[in-house]
Amino acid sequence: MKLETLSELNAERAARRPVIVVTAVATGAQRLVKAAGIAADPLCTELTRQLRMGKSGMIEAGGERLFLNVYAPTARLVIIGAVHISQALAPLARSLDYDVTVVDPRTAFASPERFPDVPLIAEWPDVALPPLNLDHYTAFVALTHDPKIDDPALLHAFQRDCFYIGALGSRKTHAKRGERLKAQGAGDADIARIHAPIGLPIGAVSPSEIAVSIMAEITAQLRLPKEAAA
Repeated sequence: MKLETLSELNAERAARRPVIVVTAVATGAQRLVKAAGIAADPLCTELTRQLRMGKSGMIEAGGERLFLNVYAPTARLVIIGAVHISQALAPLARSLDYDVTVVDPRTAFASPERFPDVPLIAEWPDVALPPLNLDHYTAFVALTHDPKIDDPALLHAFQRDCFYIGALGSRKTHAKRGERLKAQGAGDADIARIHAPIGLPIGAVSPSEIAVSIMAEITAQLRLPKEAAA
């Protein structure tokens, strides 16, 4: 790989922006495709598919074999609320290679004993979230059922282009949440981004089952085409 290409690659990865290196197998010629350039690239369909799956692979296009080396940022999960569902959700997400952080100002809940080996931030969202630099490779879930904690956290998530935003609560609860958020400046498009009730409708009852439904919905949002994940 040329030094210039390597430098560009490292810069994109450091900024948590996905990038793909396209290598012509026959000649070894390489080019780097940044996220912003995928839509206009002749290989848009193939690049989009491989990036969505987060996997490198061989393709054939234009009569030649090409290897697509995919560099996608590690997906992150930020959980608002150190509750029972979170205790099941955090290890499940970590088993799927997510970087997990739990935020809850209530120190009685956000304790290392309840969340071994999981980064905990026992601060209010307005203090805890800005340093985390949420981005497009972040899934965000609000689980406290406490508007004083969940609402400001959701308002922050709206600004950060998270690929998934979910919030615990019934449809009735979510309707009231939407009214509160709009009163604080959120728009209809922001409210529409919230997956609520959270998780896929699998009839989940226990905290562990709800955690499975949440991770299934997050996975669908990350891996499936947008029209299929909606």
